[in-house]
Amino acid sequence: MGKVAYKRLKGCRHLRQRLVLATLAGTPVVVDDIRSEESSPGLRSYEVSLLRLLESISDDCLVEINETGTKLRYKPGVLMGGKRHVHDCGLSRSIGYFIEPLIILGLFGKKPLTIRLKGITNDSKDPSVDTFRTTTLHMLKRFGVPIGDGLDLKIERRGAPPLGGGDVLLQIPIVPSNLSAAHWIDEGMVKRIRGIAFSTKVSPQTVNSMIYAARGIFNSFIPDVHIFSDVRTNATGGSSPGYGISLVAETTTGCLISADMAVSDRKTDEMEEEMDEKPNLIPPEELGERAASMLLEEIEQGGVVDSTHQGLLFILCALCPPDISKVRVGKLTPYGIETLRNIRDFLGVKFDIKPDPNSGTVLLKCLGSGMKNLSRKVS
Repeated sequence: MGKVAYKRLKGCRHLRQRLVLATLAGTPVVVDDIRSEESSPGLRSYEVSLLRLLESISDDCLVEINETGTKLRYKPGVLMGGKRHVHDCGLSRSIGYFIEPLIILGLFGKKPLTIRLKGITNDSKDPSVDTFRTTTLHMLKRFGVPIGDGLDLKIERRGAPPLGGGDVLLQIPIVPSNLSAAHWIDEGMVKRIRGIAFSTKVSPQTVNSMIYAARGIFNSFIPDVHIFSDVRTNATGGSSPGYGISLVAETTTGCLISADMAVSDRKTDEMEEEMDEKPNLIPPEELGERAASMLLEEIEQGGVVDSTHQGLLFILCALCPPDISKVRVGKLTPYGIETLRNIRDFLGVKFDIKPDPNSGTVLLKCLGSGMKNLSRKVS
């Protein structure tokens, strides 16, 4: 056996995305200086949880962390997929932090992936499980993944911070060989807006207030607006009170633009014990207005996806066969720009970026890396 050549990286910046790309490319990595200069150095609990998740869906995966947590050695294994997986996501990050890597990696597994994720379903930091269910999964059909049996996200219990208690079931099919290149540049015009407003262990009137406030914003622009309510006061509402809203705008060409917000009585790690005051919670009326305004801003920017989905869109384009993929997005986000750099470093794919001055959008095209699902051929 020859010596394994590790790709050396520094710092914790975009560690989740680097691990996903390293797994797809089969590139072993060593990450040094993980928060080595901070007062609390090393990997965070949610990053360790992600590594354990990668181990559970892979075979022959190697993870080594030093005593201080400032150095990580990761050697990807064969993506196995499979059923009856259960993972506790913890309480420091929501389930959405773990779903995006699973969507990408699950497509290239030996078997379709079915996994139950427990933790926080809606918070103010990561995209909500509602956004993944209504928007993210539908993106995959643009790249040849069939939308139907085998691709689903069921929200069985909601969980708000700080105690969580949420429970979702994620099903991801495998691609038989590879994805399909996408030519996706026509965003169309918005024809309807849908959404869901939820509450856990608070007054049902909270949901009505959010819906009324959001409709008050949208009714000036479009008549076809329907926001569903999801009120949970029993065990399916998790362990903590909270409320939020997820909105989706559908265009005439089938593009889905999303925005979501959530509120809970969350105490973060940065909050010191001497802070006796409760965090300033946003009233439901204001939350509905803010979420509606956020969606309108995303629509105004243009593009076939919203800003939170830029990174996933670029990765899917890079994983396509050696054919040209062309997409249109709004203003490039810092996360989207960093994604392009990581794709170049791990997959060797470079994007041609051309701003469109007429619409204020950006056109990107690339030649796919030709990623094939080799895991399913491994006996």
